[in-house]
Amino acid sequence: MLILKFGGTSVGSPGAIEHLIAILKSPERAGKVAAAVVSAFSGVTDALIAAARLAAGGDSSWKPRIKELRKRHRDTGARFLSGQALKEALAALDLSLGELTRIMEGLEALGELSPCTLDRVMSFGERLSAALLARIFTARGLDAVYLDTGPLIKTNAEFGRAAVISGESYANIRRVFGADRKAALKTIRVCTGFTGSDASGRVTTLGRGGSDLTASIIGAALKAEAVEIWTDVDGILTADPKLVKNSFRINEISYVEAMELSHFGAKVIYAPTIRPSMEAGIPISIRNTFNPASPGTRILRQAAQGEFPIRGISSMNSIALVRIQGSGMVGVAGFSSRLFGALARRGINIILITQSSSEYSICFAVLPQDSPAAVSAIEEEFAREIGSGAIEGPVSEEGLSIIAVVGARMKRSSGISGKVFHALGRNGVNVVAIAQGSSELNISAVVARQDEAKALNAIHEAFFLSTVRSVNVFLLGLGLIGGTLADQIARQEETLAAEHKIRIKVAGAANSSRMIFNSEGLEVRKLSLLLGGEGPAQVSGPAAEPYRLEEFIRRMKAMNLPNTAFCDCTASDEVAAAYGDLIRSSIPIVTPNKRANAGKLAYYRELTGYSQDRGIPYLYETTVCAGLPVISTLRDLHLSGDRVRRIEAVLSGTLSFIFNNFDGSKSFSALVREAKARGYTEPDPRDDLNAMDAARKALILARECGMDLEFSSVRIEPILPAACFKARDVEAFFGELEKADGAFEKQRKEAEERGEALRYVAVIEEGAARLSLRPEPAGSPFRSLVDSDNVVVITTDRYSKLPMVIKGPGAGAQVTAGGVFADIVRIARTLV
Repeated sequence: MLILKFGGTSVGSPGAIEHLIAILKSPERAGKVAAAVVSAFSGVTDALIAAARLAAGGDSSWKPRIKELRKRHRDTGARFLSGQALKEALAALDLSLGELTRIMEGLEALGELSPCTLDRVMSFGERLSAALLARIFTARGLDAVYLDTGPLIKTNAEFGRAAVISGESYANIRRVFGADRKAALKTIRVCTGFTGSDASGRVTTLGRGGSDLTASIIGAALKAEAVEIWTDVDGILTADPKLVKNSFRINEISYVEAMELSHFGAKVIYAPTIRPSMEAGIPISIRNTFNPASPGTRILRQAAQGEFPIRGISSMNSIALVRIQGSGMVGVAGFSSRLFGALARRGINIILITQSSSEYSICFAVLPQDSPAAVSAIEEEFAREIGSGAIEGPVSEEGLSIIAVVGARMKRSSGISGKVFHALGRNGVNVVAIAQGSSELNISAVVARQDEAKALNAIHEAFFLSTVRSVNVFLLGLGLIGGTLADQIARQEETLAAEHKIRIKVAGAANSSRMIFNSEGLEVRKLSLLLGGEGPAQVSGPAAEPYRLEEFIRRMKAMNLPNTAFCDCTASDEVAAAYGDLIRSSIPIVTPNKRANAGKLAYYRELTGYSQDRGIPYLYETTVCAGLPVISTLRDLHLSGDRVRRIEAVLSGTLSFIFNNFDGSKSFSALVREAKARGYTEPDPRDDLNAMDAARKALILARECGMDLEFSSVRIEPILPAACFKARDVEAFFGELEKADGAFEKQRKEAEERGEALRYVAVIEEGAARLSLRPEPAGSPFRSLVDSDNVVVITTDRYSKLPMVIKGPGAGAQVTAGGVFADIVRIARTLV
């Protein structure tokens, strides 16, 4: 014997009803269905409530709403019925609507809508639906009759959310269906859901999920083999799909797990529905009317253990947390009894409770609308203690959500709580309160409401997608490096996802004038087009808007995506100045921008210190020598206990190219012109030849070695004569530089005669940093450089006789962008 329930969307249109009929006729159900419990057509209950309120308010616009209900049900009947059957269905429809109209007229005359009358009005949705569907089923070859279950299901008189009186209800149901199970299966009773009646026979409603509860009660009363709840989703998912896009169906779940998920906000099924079936040991299946091939989710006593340590995550998106504390609570017997007794007398439902082990404070969660009454009840009950100062007055905090992590496998499994709170902390989600029962079935955390979606996604990814690491990147700067990075991500993203389980999603991007956002991810290959670069005038995708740094950061924070990372591919002081705010907001930073680390020492210490103390990645490998692993090597040496004694380095690709090729075959000025032509220099070569960029890199290395240096302490030996820097423009500069060719050539020849060659080298030792042009002997590692290579020679306690040498391309868009890309991937690896 099967009991089926069909929700509002399952009966809400002729097409949906066709699906419903096919389900009832399917081989696995034919001859096995004793009852089909139905809801009102989708939207009808809300329409009835609105009409009743209009009528009670003296607004006659309730009348066209009732006419619309008649038209909708009449049109549905006409799609399936004809002749005498349609005539009888419409007569029954008009009879019911006549009764409803008289009630509405009474409301309009009285100007009052009581909870009792509202329940009676709402019951018409199910009555109209079930009566019509019974006739449609019969017309389509199913033996079906209409059954109003309101008189059978007995409840108390708490209108709007009446509590079922099980014993009396079960007896009534068994009496109507009869003791002969075979006879009961000959006819499908199309039952009204959602409604009941009190001892006086007044109509009541069962509250949220009332039709599901009706099906569960009938199933328990008849000891059915299963209860099937047909809705518009494939079953219970691991999280709310509206908030967690990659949630997926749960195959099996236990009664208690389902009740925990339901209590904390899962809307597919409500906790009261589960109880009758649980007590009778009847499995409940959640199925999709519009995808009957999906096996759905089975709820049963002993669910099979899944492959994941938790079963699912749910949330309540709006709660208030009430706190009471004081030394007068410590060791006082009966305090909790008085507290919760006072709340119970006000009819306040407690969602979550947590108490400190010292007994100094208790806090509990309630619905926001119950918060004022809770505070009032506490102030009244403990007026004497509050007046004497033994306890403080109650405090209510709103704007909060509860995240619940549920799963029977959590019991006696170590590391679950750690994983939950690591995922939250890693994403900057502050936990206001925590609760976990001794059953270890549920870990609940109260967080700010704006963090609800981020918290759900972070925990869901940590448990259900633990092999997949994703980063939501906000990319600022789409010049040479940023544009190359975008190209590299586009080329590699499929390989990363398929082979390494790493997803890089660019959720926001900006160039110097425009910015664009998409929480689902931007199409990286089209970033320049989306931002208004060269290409077709019309490109599908979100619209770009004017760029402002403050607004870019505000939008990034407002999107509040899990695993967010900020990638700065600019050379902007303004952007670097924002790093402090970003990292304090728990947003990891990846950057090749040297401005922050080569700025004020205090700011460098603030950024690196906060990153280290709070575990928020701040990755800047590419600020020195592009993709070469210089900074990470220094860090590893320090962590392993080695001490850096001396660093010598060629840190400028421009200067490296010029002096590597300064062999007498070309003048110095000609080499500078060639470097400019190849794109190795800035448009004004003096920006490279002033050695400021190399000095910033040297300063960063010195600070990484623990030296407390400001930029003003770095000694820079000028390469060019002063007249070159005073030249009014680039051409004038080259004119002055050509005048100095003789001096440069003389210096080169003198070195050559000694078997040496000129190199511009940074030296960091004994708490100081300096850069100078110096001759290098034939065996020097600085003589082995090619083109624009960089080299860093590190002498340490361990590498004293034979220093460590790191050499390779230290500039260029491809290697720099590749290094930034690698840092983004490193962030993904820290997520698990």
